[in-house]
Amino acid sequence: MIIRSAEHYDVKQLTDLMYLYIVDFYKRPKPPIEKIHHLIEMLFEKNRGIQFVAEQDGKLIGFATLYFSFTTKADKIVIEKAKIVIEKARGTGAAKELFKRCETFTKENGYAHMSWITASDNYRAQKFYEKMGGSLGTWLTYSI
Repeated sequence: MIIRSAEHYDVKQLTDLMYLYIVDFYKRPKPPIEKIHHLIEMLFEKNRGIQFVAEQDGKLIGFATLYFSFTTKADKIVIEKAKIVIEKARGTGAAKELFKRCETFTKENGYAHMSWITASDNYRAQKFYEKMGGSLGTWLTYSI
């Protein structure tokens, strides 16, 4: 298995994985392909975020997406907003390796910390993040 930054030649497979994440896993409406491609292209620029992929035998089996932001202390941080590993590759260590790559990127690039968000009913992800050393934060997330 290889963990690496997403590249332009990954667009087709990344698109499929992002639809798997959005539509199949989180049961959200399918965004237009133009929006997905715009997001992927923005992440290729590595100015506002970055995407890492897990590749096995030439096929992408998962991805993790980081977005760049700042804290109230003006420290730069990364926020992991999305991570998925295809069902048949779960339990192979792909999620752990993607997480470790995100953590390494955070440290190597001088970010104060990495935080992440998961659904309140995604108990599998919560257990995973606790196993990776994460702890539940004190901030509440609202949307409008």
